[in-house]
Amino acid sequence: MTARTVRGAAGATLAAALITGAAACSAPSGNTEGSAGAASAVVGIANEPETLSPLLGYGKDGNSKIFDGLLTHDAGMKLKPALAEALPEVSADGLTYTYKLRHGVKFSDGAAFGAKDVVFTYRTILDAKTNNASKTELDAIEGVEAQGDGAVVFKLKYPYAPFAERTVLPIAPEHIAGAQDVNSGAFTTKPVGTGPYLLTGWSKGEKLSFRANPSYWGGEPAVKRFTMAVVKDDDVRATRLRSGELDAAILPPNLAEGFARDTDRTLYAATSFDYRNVTLPTHNKVTGDVAVRRALDIAVDRAAMVDKLLEGGGKPAHGPVPTGSPWFTAGTERPYDLARAKRILDDAGWAPGADGIRAKDGVRASFPLWYTSGDKIRQDHALAFASDAKKAGIEVKTEAGTWEVIEPRMKTDAVLAGGGSPADPDFDQYLLLTSSLAGDGFNNMAQYDNPVVDQALADARKSGDPAVRKAAYDTVQRELVKDPGYVFLTHIDHLYVVNDKWQSLTTQVEPHDHGLGSGPWWNVESWKPKQK
Repeated sequence: MTARTVRGAAGATLAAALITGAAACSAPSGNTEGSAGAASAVVGIANEPETLSPLLGYGKDGNSKIFDGLLTHDAGMKLKPALAEALPEVSADGLTYTYKLRHGVKFSDGAAFGAKDVVFTYRTILDAKTNNASKTELDAIEGVEAQGDGAVVFKLKYPYAPFAERTVLPIAPEHIAGAQDVNSGAFTTKPVGTGPYLLTGWSKGEKLSFRANPSYWGGEPAVKRFTMAVVKDDDVRATRLRSGELDAAILPPNLAEGFARDTDRTLYAATSFDYRNVTLPTHNKVTGDVAVRRALDIAVDRAAMVDKLLEGGGKPAHGPVPTGSPWFTAGTERPYDLARAKRILDDAGWAPGADGIRAKDGVRASFPLWYTSGDKIRQDHALAFASDAKKAGIEVKTEAGTWEVIEPRMKTDAVLAGGGSPADPDFDQYLLLTSSLAGDGFNNMAQYDNPVVDQALADARKSGDPAVRKAAYDTVQRELVKDPGYVFLTHIDHLYVVNDKWQSLTTQVEPHDHGLGSGPWWNVESWKPKQK
């Protein structure tokens, strides 16, 4: 029996280990969603969106199955045309982007797509009345205008270098969404788009069902029915995959290992910018102390977390930028140094008590750390962080809950959180760190406030010079060493197990927000049945 092959972006040590020595163990055929061979697919994902409206943030990073953006990404994450017929024409000063639109495109209700829909989408997102938490990502836009019905021109306030990356954002139909309340209308759950699939049903907390769009401008997909089963619990997702109820699923390393010997399934390992971190709220009496934050930042054994929690499927995280990225700042690595962590706490007046837990001015060095229920990777990271913190004399009490339970507590309680975007450092760092967004939903969850970081983020955002931007992000990363607002733990490779019914599946370098638009099904509209 030959070894199975890991396909996709740079594979993890784990992936190679899982695949070696495959034995004959067949997966059940079919599933309970009415699968008809390779004509349908049911995939298990961990989370579902809050909305399906791009006006409220759905699909902003691309790969929406219902909608298209002006541009999209290929397998190598390079931009290519979608609703635009070509990449944009950019003025010499970097302030004007002109997109010529693809002809003959229709929305799934038969209405023609045109420039008015692009203008409507961007203007609506930027409207103060629209509840889109990501609208600051479009801060550079001064205005957007139609040139007839076949072109759109964006005018920018400043030469925002990654602007083209922002135009993977899905386009909504003005004739439908424009006639409704943008925040609560039917369009938020019953969308109409130009994409390869049409939504046929959404059972909240259970599944999203799609069928192929026969009039899709890119050609009708071979996978005629596509279902995304929402299974928040990792163990349950693995069980449903093994029973044949799912054709594919994302799984944590220890559960993916259980499928290593299956000859009818393949493991796909995708590298990512996806990190796990611990928020250190500035409004907490313990984590609000910079000395505590600095001590925790070097008291965690990141290498051990990668080795033991991820089975080698990732790398230590020393900030939001992975060490392999050209945007990473050399010299900002945090080596594990428990002795130094203890000295920092000693010098700051946090003295150990009889039980080994430190205290200062009557405040015990203890705080809660929340993680989302059913997420084994977050649970494992939370427990490992708590164990390492205790060795330094800090008590971390782990708690599990839903986001509905966690969100009201984020101002004072720590959270095992995540983030990361491969497209551009602005996409993740601005929302994560700028003080103007402190406490704004899930933006800047730690309510971090550092004027040097604020200025550097603004400088990087408003410059078109790569050297200026690199220097600014270097400043941000060095400031996070001196004044951490978060303890970054690991960057995680995403693992997917997929039945072998289709050929030539690939993965992309993935962001933190994965599930619907990531995984081997990032381009399910291009899948072809495997030849028998």
